[in-house]
Amino acid sequence: MSSLPKVDIDKPKFDQSTYWGRAKHFFLLTNPLNLFATSSDLERAREIVEKYRSGKSVPECKTIEDVWKAKYLYDSAFHPETGEKQVIVGRMSAQMPMNTIITAGMMTFYKSTSAVVFWQWFNQTFNAIVNYTNRSGKTPISKSQLLTSYCLATSGALGTALTLNNMVKKMNPLIGRLVPFVAISAANCINLPCMRMQELRNGIVLLDEKNNEVGSSKKAAFVGISSVVISRICMAIPGMTLTPLLINHLDNIGFLKKYPYMNAPIQTVFCGLVLIFATPMGCAFFSQRAAIKVDSLETEVRDSIKKARPDLDTVWYNKGL
Repeated sequence: MSSLPKVDIDKPKFDQSTYWGRAKHFFLLTNPLNLFATSSDLERAREIVEKYRSGKSVPECKTIEDVWKAKYLYDSAFHPETGEKQVIVGRMSAQMPMNTIITAGMMTFYKSTSAVVFWQWFNQTFNAIVNYTNRSGKTPISKSQLLTSYCLATSGALGTALTLNNMVKKMNPLIGRLVPFVAISAANCINLPCMRMQELRNGIVLLDEKNNEVGSSKKAAFVGISSVVISRICMAIPGMTLTPLLINHLDNIGFLKKYPYMNAPIQTVFCGLVLIFATPMGCAFFSQRAAIKVDSLETEVRDSIKKARPDLDTVWYNKGL
């Protein structure tokens, strides 16, 4: 350990006060190559992180960059607060490959009612796993709450998609290709708040600069969950708007009439390329460790913090992803 500089690896490597600093952070965190790490690779990364945190020697690492590499691999697979290993499809590194398949499927088969039902169901099943996996802190979620959130989001997405599909049947095909985006945006506005209802009811944990718990706030939970909804929608915008524009252009010039079998492969590849960048850049709109002024909290929470810590003017919380 003596040969390695001492840095706070519990803070991101890059400056989180700037958009590009957050984007660099999330490029590493959402890197889909992290999915290929084996259980032994993840366990090795966990051991490195724990030893470095405790000030012990880390002979596996020759430079501080090796420590950071282990830390980002660790962060890609373990919850930042509970430390539990996340299910593989719920990790942020799975966002690009999973959303590539889902987005391409939605936009390729948007005319078929049975396909719309299947892909909206598949997407909301995936979203439920992601939302549960990336919830804030140790907030418990009951099975009934999980089921309610899942059913509401799925029915909301299906209702939106089927209703809009029926309305735009005689309109420009480009309008029809944009229906899946509207449907998943509506579903995100339902799924996330429902999945994290306990935080809205009981508040999200507030921390000081040294990660000591100082209270909980419903307002911070609302702000955090709202920012995650916005980020998720922003992640979807490039792939679900640029892809329809591309396919509509190829359709207009006769390319898809001549090579109809190229429709699904082109949409899949293009979505994948877009999502490699859209996923981390959408996450980067807001810092995961969010700050909020004590004076802007609910009266009782503000008064409680000021009484215990009169010097504290800002607190932090994990908004989730």
